[in-house]
Amino acid sequence: MNVSILRRRLEQALEILMILLMAALAIVVVLGVSFRKAGMALVWYDEIASVMLAWLTYYGAAFAALKRAHIGFPKLVQSLPAKHQLAIALLREGIVLGFFTVLAWAGWQVLRALEGLTLTSLPSVPASVTQSVIPIGAVLFIVAELLSFAELWPRLRAAAAGRPS
Repeated sequence: MNVSILRRRLEQALEILMILLMAALAIVVVLGVSFRKAGMALVWYDEIASVMLAWLTYYGAAFAALKRAHIGFPKLVQSLPAKHQLAIALLREGIVLGFFTVLAWAGWQVLRALEGLTLTSLPSVPASVTQSVIPIGAVLFIVAELLSFAELWPRLRAAAAGRPS
């Protein structure tokens, strides 16, 4: 399968996921405020809203990586000579991929440490479910970064060789 097709499919999946998360978060916030205003505060509202915001942040970061709109200095890199752009791009990719590999590993360790624990306000929900976004988000970020870099690579090589992209 073509890299561009895979990238587009991941982009669509992340868009749908983020839209659903935003809608659900809006519903939870409106419910929380409404019930609190009525004098019947929901005990789980704050905890669930915080978790949903964290999920939205992690999945949004992967979406941004797919668009190459995250963790980079594109104007700075573009101002460099073409041969340096290639080296800086490779260095950047190595640093970003290394960081998110460590984050995925650490997230997995967090899940193992949370085994058997539950949310304070919703004891039926395992804490590992809420924190699963750490390794999942990190792996999605890595995949997004690799897919977007695969599309960028030919342009960088052409520029470094002095050919129009």
